[in-house]
Amino acid sequence: MNTVNVPPQLLGAGVTKRSTLLADGRELIYFDDPGSTLGDERGVDARVLGPRPDTATMRLDVLTGDWISVAAARQNRAFLPPAELDPLAPQTPTNPSEIPSRYDVAVFENKSPSFGPALAEPHEGAPAAADPPRGLDDLAALGLGRTRTSVGRTEVVCFSPEHAGSFGTQTVTRARTVIEAWADRTAALSALPGVEQVFPFENRGEAIGVTLPHPHGQIYAYPYITPRTARLLDSVERTAPDLFQRILDFERGSERVILQGEHWTAYVPFAARWPLEVHLLPHRHVADFAETTGAERDELAPLYLRLLRGVDALYDTPTPYIAAWHQAPVHVGRESARLHLELTSPRRAADKLKFLAGSEAAMGAWIGDVPPETSAARLREAVQGVTL
Repeated sequence: MNTVNVPPQLLGAGVTKRSTLLADGRELIYFDDPGSTLGDERGVDARVLGPRPDTATMRLDVLTGDWISVAAARQNRAFLPPAELDPLAPQTPTNPSEIPSRYDVAVFENKSPSFGPALAEPHEGAPAAADPPRGLDDLAALGLGRTRTSVGRTEVVCFSPEHAGSFGTQTVTRARTVIEAWADRTAALSALPGVEQVFPFENRGEAIGVTLPHPHGQIYAYPYITPRTARLLDSVERTAPDLFQRILDFERGSERVILQGEHWTAYVPFAARWPLEVHLLPHRHVADFAETTGAERDELAPLYLRLLRGVDALYDTPTPYIAAWHQAPVHVGRESARLHLELTSPRRAADKLKFLAGSEAAMGAWIGDVPPETSAARLREAVQGVTL
């Protein structure tokens, strides 16, 4: 395999960053663990790839004000391939995957993106969209038949070259490398023209809809403020700018705390929707991962692993979940919206799932199956038995 020397950039915690390009021009970034045995040489992506798909188009739902990105290229994404054709594993002579070289952590632009590759204006090789959003006021205006180009970016974050696993199966060192990658990518994506919010997340398990068992997550850089975050900002405006600190103080004084450290606390929220739901909140106000300190990232790695392994210890089989890292919008609300994790699972028993039916799916009116205090007690016991 041909190789290329990829210049290194040293990040926090001894993590090394190396940026290169895939055969069709998509960005690929390697994040090497501290003390990694990988050298400067990385494989060249010698595949012959077709042109990248056109950027999707957003349509406005005038009844809700929500923007819906219609991304038909996503129909072509891989669906539960065999291990020997894992598209997130390092390339081999028989597996022309997305990543041409061995790696510790790798981040690359999604081949079938929901947003991008076009941006609101030309930027470092990315084309300008023909009809991008014209600011938040433009997006807030209601009207029939309104469309805009789905500018932004979507990235895949590979936690490991292994074929199976999740964030929770990684070592503390690897978890710390991923957290450094999240911080780096949050800063970079927030600087792209037209991006209004950056969202790192991990979907885990076929019950959630995962189509690749490879340990990975994603990052979406949206051209708007998501509906969930818009509601959050409205709640802050209607209560107090320090709402998150008030929530933290309230939850830390309750029986719903799962675990806590010097910088972070995990708890089952007072009004949990899901049978399994945990929030993880930093003790000081930070808008996103890019604003966290080295000490906060250092503590988060083992603490988050303990939480995830505790979730898996509840049952004999791995628990499906969505791990959603909510971050403040790029340009508004940063002094009040705090970075936090919302981990949710539909699993309400060893062999039962909660399906969103009439009330939840159609009306957004939730009915909880498990009292939050009961869920917290079970999770607290499970986490206490976890060793790293």
